[in-house]
Amino acid sequence: MTTHAGTETRGFQAEVKQLLKLMIHSLYSHREIFLRELISNASDACDKLRFSSLADPALLADAGQLEIRIDFDSKARTITVTDTGLGMTRDEAVEHLGTIAKSGTAEFFSRLTGDAQKDSQLIGQFGVGFYSSFIVADRVEVRSRKAGQPAATGVRWTSEGAGEFTVEDIERAERGTSVVLHLKEDAAEFADAFRLRQLVRRYSDHIAFPVLLRPDGGQGEYDRANQAQALWTRQKQDLSDDEYREFYRHVSHDPGEPLAWSHHRVEGRREYTALLYVPSAAPFDLYNRDAPRGLKLYVRRVFILDDAEQFLPLYLRFVKGVVDSGDLPLNVSRELLQQDREVEAIRGAITRRVLDLLAQLAENEPDKYRKFWKEFGAVLKEGLAEDDEWMVGYLGEYEGKPLKDAAKGALGLEALVPEGERKAAQLTASALEPLWQRIAGRLGDRVAGVRASERLTDSPSCLVREEHDLGPQLRRLLEAAGQSLPPSRAWLELNPSHPLVRRLDALADGDEFDDVATLLHEQAVLAEGGQLSDPAAFVRRINRLIGAASAPRIVTPGAD
Repeated sequence: MTTHAGTETRGFQAEVKQLLKLMIHSLYSHREIFLRELISNASDACDKLRFSSLADPALLADAGQLEIRIDFDSKARTITVTDTGLGMTRDEAVEHLGTIAKSGTAEFFSRLTGDAQKDSQLIGQFGVGFYSSFIVADRVEVRSRKAGQPAATGVRWTSEGAGEFTVEDIERAERGTSVVLHLKEDAAEFADAFRLRQLVRRYSDHIAFPVLLRPDGGQGEYDRANQAQALWTRQKQDLSDDEYREFYRHVSHDPGEPLAWSHHRVEGRREYTALLYVPSAAPFDLYNRDAPRGLKLYVRRVFILDDAEQFLPLYLRFVKGVVDSGDLPLNVSRELLQQDREVEAIRGAITRRVLDLLAQLAENEPDKYRKFWKEFGAVLKEGLAEDDEWMVGYLGEYEGKPLKDAAKGALGLEALVPEGERKAAQLTASALEPLWQRIAGRLGDRVAGVRASERLTDSPSCLVREEHDLGPQLRRLLEAAGQSLPPSRAWLELNPSHPLVRRLDALADGDEFDDVATLLHEQAVLAEGGQLSDPAAFVRRINRLIGAASAPRIVTPGAD
């Protein structure tokens, strides 16, 4: 089989075959969504090219402006959706149009309800929108050329949706992609100017690029079918709730409706616009903290990133929307976003906006807030554990019970321990006093001291600060804000009954004792969310200890 020249026919991935069967046979009653998905894909291609051209302006040199064109031929029953965006190479066409991520496909099928209208809305959410073409077409042809590549590198991809597709090299003068739908007889209604314009206005009016349509489908002049103005740049009073809801579906790929939204523009010292949505239902990957998340980032209406997680804390990862900055550089990267103080200021302001929105929802629409809490309450609680050490100090008590930081000062748990157990623990701790001194001597000024712990049960070690010392999370927040803080040293508390502590007590002074003592301290630092000064040394230390523990025991012949 050839892979880069001539014509070849390939079979679809098994998951694609299953998906195509669903598209063709099960979503017939809501098939108009094909145009929404094709225009959305075309818009993404234009966004990607505009971003790529920031580093390589020559990519825009071989064609006119970024736009989306719709042509149709009523007699031939064809619709062609063309974009002047990034385009695809032959290999990319095979990869993007012949396969889809298996994990996403499995999740897609698990969400199907049997209701055609609801199921059709899932298509864009899982990145399979292109295949909706086969709801109305019995043959689909894709012609494409990657921006910046010569005309001879064009590719044509063709399929009838029956299990295989054909790819071949072609000449294509224009960059970008054209998707040609050869409509089924009972879908001829879509090859009509009025019908197409109606669908563009309903589903794609907010697309930031011009969507152009010839009134007669022939050789006449194109006119604009959408407003081609980024929705978030328009005045709130000029937007209807339906427009906000439709844009939410576009930006989130969520088939449902948003529970609430906030649209605001900030001017003055820093300038940005944010349109933020709270979904009404949790996404399937809500509890995967490593899944892509964040807001769509634009700089002066130029698309930059699809999932800029730097503008919201992790516990608000369910929020969807866009932020458009007037101050950030167009060549901003993820790495720069993490270090930019302007971004940190916007993040703080956007976070307050979301929390204010939720507070208003709780006060004014308690039924909606109860729905929100059912879907996202557990994630919101993560914020108390991750950001809000200061919150516990501010609250002081909850339902009449004083709040106590378990990592500060004495806990006063003596009354909860039976007298016999308490005395035994005291004797054990006293017997290990020489060990505490040996460890303290090894760790030096990294700790305030070493002592037995009354708060540990399963863990071998933890760090404990004095009652009024700043905790590690609050220190990090203040240091990130530019404040200079005096050095702080915590006590290392050890669990006298833990096997690792018992092993350490049995070791003589030397390298192995030093490794175990240092490891106990490093474990405590990591457990409270701190960072090690020398992670490589930590790894070497663990490897040495594992190697020593797993070394084969040598038995001398004749020995007992």
